[in-house]
Amino acid sequence: MSAKTIARQCTLCEAHCGILVTVEEQRVRRIEGNPDDVLSKGYICPKATAMGGLHHDPDRLRTPVRRVGSTFEPIGWDEAFDEIGRRLRAVRAEHGASAIGMYLGNPAAHSSSVIYGALLRAVLATKHFFTASSIDQFPQEFAAWRMFGSNLLMPVADIDRTDRLVVLGANPAVSNGSISTMPNAKQRIKDVRGRGGTVVVIDPRRTETARLADEHVAVAAGGDPYLLLGMLHVLVTEKLCDEAAIARQCSGWGEIRALVSDLTPERMAGPAGVPAEVIRRLAREHAAARSAVLYARLGVCLQVTGTLTHWLVNVVNAVTGNLDRAGGQMFATPPIDAPRLGKYLPMGHGAWTDSSGRFKSFRSELPVAALTGEIRGGAIRAMVTYAGNPVLSTPNRGELDAALAGLDFYVAVDMYVTETTRHADIILPPISPLEREEVDVLLPVFSVRNNMRYSARVFDPPADGLEDWEILARLITEVLPLPARRWSAGVLRRVFDQASPMRLSALGVAAGPYGVLRKGMRGLTIAKVRASAGGMDLGALRPRLRQLIGTGDHRVCLAPPDFVTAARALRVDAEPRTDGFDLRLIGRRHLRSNNSWLHNVPEMVKGRDRCTVLMHPEDAAARGLAAGVAVTVASATGQIEVPVEISADIRPGTVAVPHGWGHGEPGVGWQVAASVPGKNVNLLHDPGLTDMFSGAAAVNSTWVRVRAAGASSR
Repeated sequence: MSAKTIARQCTLCEAHCGILVTVEEQRVRRIEGNPDDVLSKGYICPKATAMGGLHHDPDRLRTPVRRVGSTFEPIGWDEAFDEIGRRLRAVRAEHGASAIGMYLGNPAAHSSSVIYGALLRAVLATKHFFTASSIDQFPQEFAAWRMFGSNLLMPVADIDRTDRLVVLGANPAVSNGSISTMPNAKQRIKDVRGRGGTVVVIDPRRTETARLADEHVAVAAGGDPYLLLGMLHVLVTEKLCDEAAIARQCSGWGEIRALVSDLTPERMAGPAGVPAEVIRRLAREHAAARSAVLYARLGVCLQVTGTLTHWLVNVVNAVTGNLDRAGGQMFATPPIDAPRLGKYLPMGHGAWTDSSGRFKSFRSELPVAALTGEIRGGAIRAMVTYAGNPVLSTPNRGELDAALAGLDFYVAVDMYVTETTRHADIILPPISPLEREEVDVLLPVFSVRNNMRYSARVFDPPADGLEDWEILARLITEVLPLPARRWSAGVLRRVFDQASPMRLSALGVAAGPYGVLRKGMRGLTIAKVRASAGGMDLGALRPRLRQLIGTGDHRVCLAPPDFVTAARALRVDAEPRTDGFDLRLIGRRHLRSNNSWLHNVPEMVKGRDRCTVLMHPEDAAARGLAAGVAVTVASATGQIEVPVEISADIRPGTVAVPHGWGHGEPGVGWQVAASVPGKNVNLLHDPGLTDMFSGAAAVNSTWVRVRAAGASSR
């Protein structure tokens, strides 16, 4: 059989780089970058090559399985759905709709099947709905909602046109951008400098991105809001702000000036861990640049001050005139224009809480920090999970593992028996990503350039295989109340058969800003995108905030009162610690890892151990530690044992451990991952410690101690 090459996207991270997949004799022989792709232009990272490994992985489930004792046995689709429907309806009948919990993992957002995940949640009508967003981006969404009137209006860094890029707590050289999708971020960063611009990275660690920059500022872990407040003081007192832009766009300017009036760089230098003269220079240079953008992400998002920090990032950009302008913070115009609808979506903040009353709903879901307690307390009796591994990915003191085992019933939509799904009663595996055709409708909302791209099938799906959306659609019909099922289940199935994500996307594109309903026959269609070599380039980002903003007065709210109050309450003088936890723990990611997804692909885990604790030489010497020795990293919540890695790339007083590891649990179905288990860093994070506004888990800046393994803990 002759080889053939198919163009599509890698869907393993937000970048969705264009790839060319060469297939021969039903095997992936080669994956390379697609030079015609309008966004990635031939670039791929090592993760893209894992698409073939995932497809051919012998551990990947190909048929539904049902728990029998401590193992699983194959089961037919109809039998599986019948049992799922019967048991979920029984739980709802006995305990109420909210006795069924639902969790959507990060991979759900990388497929248009997420539409059906939302529909399933609506049919379940449960208040116990959770997603990976509350361990990813809740603070960023919360700040956008309060400032712009919509959680979808998280600004994008216009990296391709900026004269000054300041990266705060993000590592796009590895991530290729997040909520600013920028494939081949390394080259884009080099291009900023190549056209005479400047790149600054502010991070406790000299990251891969920092190595490409003009300057690295080693901020203290957790010091970000202090640094930004000090910069704002300089901008205000030295009259470096764009008063015309502020008057045109914003409200609350007086409150911001009052807030920072006495927050001098000298006061902020201590908690920020950055000299006052550096804070002053950063502010002056940001204001002086022809265009500038301050871009922040996970490193600052997932801490107790996550919402405050993202608010201050947006304020710095706005008051220097860099909001909604080329080279600054902008908003994309995607083919399906979700940002225009965002202001009409209710956020439901505080509409309900968990059983304790502590965790409030936001965007109609609860923070995942509440999940374990709701199961253990009996409020959740059954669970549905889709493409997530919260046992590893969420802080839960290791208690979620036991809680899941005690559920009355649990169904998982997943390709693997993971640390989480090993507790499921039934697992429903979707077909491989390479067996799907789809268009990316969500991530263009946050791309650094307007675009639309198509992914063709590489392999025909098996006759008995189901796509994610087909599984979710069938679950919807099965969980309907029995009277409704008698007359509507068959009708719904026929509707769903005609309402695939591709067809729904086609309707959305036709009605969108580039579609045929607005542009006539020359408008955009999925057929045109499918016929293109690498998608459709729809142009650079353009100013559109006035069309999108959803605040009551149609102005950017610079100073939400509760944000200002919380900023005033930030402690400037650090309290001395007396509990022995003397180091701040932050996260880090690797180019070959993506949460826990890829650890069962041999090519992605080969080489040296990556699950280590990174430590500055001074900190290692003070504790008598040498590179490679086993150490115990302990917090007030738990402890793990990992090798130590020593490097001057990390700030003294700070250590870093990657997440996504911890594959040593019995009964998991991925053998390669189990052979290189690593340790679960989330055992060290307190699940009760969350962002003060959104409730997102605070997994950065955790206080820990590091000692040689076996040393006394006294």
